[in-house]
Amino acid sequence: MSQSDSDKGKQQGGGARAGEGRSAGRPATSGQSDKITARTEDFAAWYQDVIRQGDLAEAAEVVKGAMVIKPHGYAIWEKIQADLDRRFKETGHKNAYFPLLIPESFLRREAEHVEGFSPELAVVTIGGGKTLEEPYVIRPTSETIIGHFFARWIESWRDLPLLINQWANVVRWELRTRLFLRTTEFLWQEGHTAHATAEEARAETLRMLGVYADFAESVMAMPVIQGRKTQAEKFAGAVHSFAIEAMMQNGLALQAGTSHDLGQNFGKAFNVRFQNKDKELDYVWQTSWGVSTRLIGGLIMSHSDDQGLVLPPRLAPIHVVIVPIYRSDEERAAVLEQAQRLATDLRAQRLAGQALSVEVDDREGYKPGFKYFHWEQRGVPLRLELGPRDLAAGQAVCKRRDAAAKQTLPLAGLPERVLAELEAMQRELLDRARQRLREHTVLANSFEELAAILEPASAEQGGGKFVMVHLKDDAACDAKIKELKASVRCLPLVDAHDGPGKCIITGEPVAQRAVVAKAY
Repeated sequence: MSQSDSDKGKQQGGGARAGEGRSAGRPATSGQSDKITARTEDFAAWYQDVIRQGDLAEAAEVVKGAMVIKPHGYAIWEKIQADLDRRFKETGHKNAYFPLLIPESFLRREAEHVEGFSPELAVVTIGGGKTLEEPYVIRPTSETIIGHFFARWIESWRDLPLLINQWANVVRWELRTRLFLRTTEFLWQEGHTAHATAEEARAETLRMLGVYADFAESVMAMPVIQGRKTQAEKFAGAVHSFAIEAMMQNGLALQAGTSHDLGQNFGKAFNVRFQNKDKELDYVWQTSWGVSTRLIGGLIMSHSDDQGLVLPPRLAPIHVVIVPIYRSDEERAAVLEQAQRLATDLRAQRLAGQALSVEVDDREGYKPGFKYFHWEQRGVPLRLELGPRDLAAGQAVCKRRDAAAKQTLPLAGLPERVLAELEAMQRELLDRARQRLREHTVLANSFEELAAILEPASAEQGGGKFVMVHLKDDAACDAKIKELKASVRCLPLVDAHDGPGKCIITGEPVAQRAVVAKAY
């Protein structure tokens, strides 16, 4: 194999790789170190470093607990939005928008709901310089105000099902915040539906949970467990709550999405009644379900490495970056011409229905090594390096973000080969995450055994496990688990283990094992 222009760039002092010194051409970044903390050293610091180096977000220091989502981070959210929005519309849901400010009295109509959210509420008491007759709560979730309007819109069974989704921001006054995972204000979608029967509402709840699970696995490359939350962990005001639970690289759990069967609780609270087919008045059966910008945190912790952000191709705002290498104006013209031609051919390729997004990094004044580092930190799945020697040899150097080695590939047929590499990367990221989930899921048959397994785990150092235990769905059992600084994540919808057994706390018979873990 002939020497590539990438290698030649290193000899010129312009091709240094991430991790080498600034003499390679990387400028300082606002006085901050460009070193990323190792995951094994401090997982929490590593997470913050990846966000900073990937230019995804930063703390909004002037607003307690809030964050600024920067363009690259927001571009990932836009891709999440686009894919999920398509799925929602394909299942019959329509988008709407409801007020940010909710009358405080609305929350008090459903007792369990207001009790669950009271500690997190932000309340507006002054408007236009005057004390308001009734305070407004800044939206923590919208079941109450949507219930109010459902009561105005629904009269007959012919108006059902009513399937609504809202893309919005919400505010919850969190004491401890972490970028993307838990912030005072965050972005999300919340689905709200009304049905004529309990069976239809339950089917909707599970259908949307399945939509979330498929998105997590097929797009985020993040395997999840679908399950029912315990009564102690369910959404305030729900009959039953369901969730998808994902395992992060340190073994801790992340609740990545929820779907709630609300029964008739909100229908009764807001008098949402309809005339059924028997011409009798009944209360509607409702659901709500949502995911948020927390998914970006899950994406980071599922795939990124000690060099920075790693993005699965289906969520990457930029799929491919082409870095031209040259020394003279003559070389520059020839290399850029080929780079632009290659970019055009690549953009004709489609990954899961998306045209490939391709960037040609023709910035002047930056050496190749700086450009490699720049795009690697932003998680671009694939980099192509192209110089005059590569042109002469009819080749390009290919570097996948998740692989250590480079490949030299012929220019002939390169667009198809790049597409194949991106598809392979998507599959392999999911395979690695599935393997991690399998390897770190264990069984425990006593409380003492559970405690011994969970004791070493911490958010900073890793070592977490998903521990499968027989456990009664009882608030006292949930409280006992919390003594271990862990929680019952869910009762899996599919029992992949040994079926019935005796609760490790009460000794009473239970139908299956539950997932217990430390979590974000």
